[in-house]
Amino acid sequence: MSIAENLLTFTFAATLLTLTPGLDTALVLRTATVEGKQQAFRAVLGINVGCLLWGAAVAFGLGALIAVSELAFNLLKYCGTAYLAWLGLNMLLRPRTSLSPAETDGKPNANWFLKGMMGNVLNPKVGVFYVSFLPQFIPQGHSLIAWTFGLVSIHVMLGLLWSSMLIGATQPLAGILRREIVIEWMDRTTGMVFVLFATRLAFSKH
Repeated sequence: MSIAENLLTFTFAATLLTLTPGLDTALVLRTATVEGKQQAFRAVLGINVGCLLWGAAVAFGLGALIAVSELAFNLLKYCGTAYLAWLGLNMLLRPRTSLSPAETDGKPNANWFLKGMMGNVLNPKVGVFYVSFLPQFIPQGHSLIAWTFGLVSIHVMLGLLWSSMLIGATQPLAGILRREIVIEWMDRTTGMVFVLFATRLAFSKH
């Protein structure tokens, strides 16, 4: 397979992965709906920094350790489970019914960049996916590090494009989506999604 064919095939596969609804999609939609596009873009940047960190881990060998070590996989898995469960239960049990003055003024009262990044970094499935998926598209004899970061960058650009479309789609309905009952419903729904993902992660196999 030529380099061009490698890149096209990877881009197609990464596009399918990006479009598949998951934890990142739920986080972006909820944040854009309830707290506006600035906060949502912070979450998006965090998610994509998490992808770059996993890319670095794969390039420098840590991803391979996660893939082959049961202990390393389980340690990261349970940290991720606890983090997602904590986020989800907070939204589920203590949903808001209005935006605080800090939110309406556009000033962040929650570090959505950090939440987006941690949700990605603490998901060992991302690492296992990268370590098993990326090497298939690195031509023999080429730099592992350069190609890994190049492929991850393609995935990041696709993620930014898709997330921007999701955020943009919520803006025309911003007034309706920021009503008290909608804010409470979005917090509870997203909390439930996070708890379900935490449960799924807890019972996932290496």
